[in-house]
Amino acid sequence: MVASPAMPGLFFCFAATALLVIVCVSVPTWNAVSFLNVGTGENQIRYGVFGYTGSTVGIGYNFQVPGAENLNTTTIQNLTKALVLHPVAAGLAGLAFLFGICGASYHRVGTILMALLSGLAAVVTLAAFAVDMALFGITRNRIRDAGQPASYGIANWLTLGALVALLLGFCASACGVFGRYKRRKDTY
Repeated sequence: MVASPAMPGLFFCFAATALLVIVCVSVPTWNAVSFLNVGTGENQIRYGVFGYTGSTVGIGYNFQVPGAENLNTTTIQNLTKALVLHPVAAGLAGLAFLFGICGASYHRVGTILMALLSGLAAVVTLAAFAVDMALFGITRNRIRDAGQPASYGIANWLTLGALVALLLGFCASACGVFGRYKRRKDTY
């Protein structure tokens, strides 16, 4: 194959992009994907990137949990605004994937740009995962202290999976930069 050195990085960047896009369409758009689940049964409230169950889509929100009103501080609300790092990371991973296609099809420069963008996307995803763990870890503990059941959703772990995929994509594409990109001329 002509550009096989770019293929592993391309695969990992695609996987990371897919995972981050799934995280971005979390609650209130798609109820199956959430960061934090509060309550049980039909009264369960799920929290996502752009809101919670029953809210409108927007950047930043307040937690609506009876008995845990101490959650609505300026710091917590600013952390909910920082969840916008997920779409930013998804966009960077998507760009890395597109440049990886160029690297796999045409030229080494595409692979170089894929390595740079996947590294940048990994840094942004790491920051997003840190915000996730800080925000929803504090929130989960405070809600449990108020006597309500609270558990993590799958969006936290999808973000972690995207982070691992981006780190692997960065390493694979950085190594792929040094691969062979010219076709051999067949002489008969």
